[in-house]
Amino acid sequence: MPLHVRSIAVRIAVMCFFGLSFIGWVSGLSPFTCCKRALAGAAVSYIAASLAVKAVNAILTNAIIMSRINQSSREAKSQEKDKISGSAD
Repeated sequence: MPLHVRSIAVRIAVMCFFGLSFIGWVSGLSPFTCCKRALAGAAVSYIAASLAVKAVNAILTNAIIMSRINQSSREAKSQEKDKISGSAD
């Protein structure tokens, strides 16, 4: 089952927004400056997180497909072996 890109990216962006806001506040920056930097950081983190989750989804999808292909080929070999051993008897 693929991961939900939007919800994960939004959660990461919100965490980055508040984290950057807190860091700016502790550093003594003005609230407007903290807000601008936090919004920029949240936008960048949203884009990065969505790309990362899409990459993970591609890897997971590929792994699922390969697993199913291997499973079906094993079943086909098993059925072929059963037919061969059944006809020899």
